[in-house]
Amino acid sequence: MITTKAFWAASGERAIKTFAQTLVAAFTLGTPIWDLDWQSGVGIAATAGVLSILTSVGSDAVTSQAGPSLTKAEVVPAVEKDAPHTPEHAA
Repeated sequence: MITTKAFWAASGERAIKTFAQTLVAAFTLGTPIWDLDWQSGVGIAATAGVLSILTSVGSDAVTSQAGPSLTKAEVVPAVEKDAPHTPEHAA
């Protein structure tokens, strides 16, 4: 469910991984390190990170399971509203 901390933690992790992967890809596609345009590379990576968050939200909206995945590969645990706030319920 999109309103849970676990959903946003999983989506954030995906976005950070996507950002890092895109940044590495942008700077390893045949450009010598001294010719790198860091502003463009970071902009491309940030755009990919935002798109990752949007696809996580979209995936949650079109599936019946709770989580940022289109498949059941990653499902965030449901938290009961009346459950006590203990470390095992903090996820």
